[in-house]
This record gives sequence, structure tokens and C-alpha cells, in this order.
Amino acid sequence: MLAQPRSSRARLRRRTLILAAVVAGFATTALAGYAIAKTFTLNVGKNATVTNFNTHAKTTENVATNSRGFVIYTLSGDSKQHPKCRKDNGCLGFWPPVTVKSSSVKKLSKASAIKGRFGIWKRNGFNQVTLNGHPLYTFSMDSKKNTAGGEALNTFKGTWHVVKSSQQSSGPVMSTPTPAPMPPPPYPGY
Repeated sequence: MLAQPRSSRARLRRRTLILAAVVAGFATTALAGYAIAKTFTLNVGKNATVTNFNTHAKTTENVATNSRGFVIYTLSGDSKQHPKCRKDNGCLGFWPPVTVKSSSVKKLSKASAIKGRFGIWKRNGFNQVTLNGHPLYTFSMDSKKNTAGGEALNTFKGTWHVVKSSQQSSGPVMSTPTPAPMPPPPYPGY
């Protein structure tokens, strides 16, 4: 049996390490999304950079964020009666649910510029926060605070949208295309 050249073994080792780091990063992000708070406040991320996943166009908008500054999303058609984002289809790995420890709506608060009514969805061992009946999520690929890369992403039988604030943004509209934040399809549920 012939031995592989040293450079090809080094490349294989490097690729294996990179793959392991990416997998570890996804796992850490997914677990962080499941961190459960006793209370929850929906804040306004002012002048957040929102990138349309399909067109790569960027806008500056005021959007809802969690207490750590990460943008909050909803999935079109996703509800308690018709859950589209589920653990069994892999969705919750990419889109961690916004959760709270207590099932009391009294422990929830939001900035006055975020319109709608809170609710709690008791599902599969955790309490997910809803706004106007729509379950709330963060996006595991959003690595920076006040930055949204999943707007208009079509996956898991729906379209993802940031939760917008009723306050107007004062920032300019930017249209510089940027690379997509996720690898090319197929994604689970695509």
C-alpha cells in the first residue's frame, strides 16, 4: 500500500479540524438558544442591519431583539395548531426558540414600539414565547448582535421574517450584495 504524500495528509487533517470546529460551533449555538430565562424582555434593536437572504440587499431597520441583542424572527404559517419548526425536522437546530422558564405571561415585557400580545406555548418540555400567536425564534447563523441574515429565507415550509418595530429607522438603505450566511441548499426541510 502506498503512503499518501505529506501535503495531502495535512490537508485532510486540516479539513477534518475545520469540519469539527463548524459542527462544535453549531452545537454550541443551538444549546445557547435553548438557554431558559425566568423573565423575557423584547427590546428594540435600533438601526439593525437586515439582509434579505435571497437578494442579499441590506436595509437598516428597527427590529425586535432579545436581551442579548439578537434579532427575533417568526416563520410564516407557524403556529401552535400547525407547528412547522420542530425538533424532529431539524428546524430547532437552525432556529432556536425564544423560551422562558415560567409559563406566566406576566414575566414577559416588551418595548412599547413592539406591537402585539404575548403568549406562552407549552411545547415538548419548554415554554416558547409567542407574539400575536406566532412562535418566536432566533437564527443560529446570526453571529453579531443587531444583525439579521435570515430575512426572507424560505425553508421549513414557510418564510422567515424579522419582527419589526413600529419605530421608524433613521438609517440609510444599503444595497451592496454580500455572500449568503449559510451554505447552499439543500437544508433540512427545504
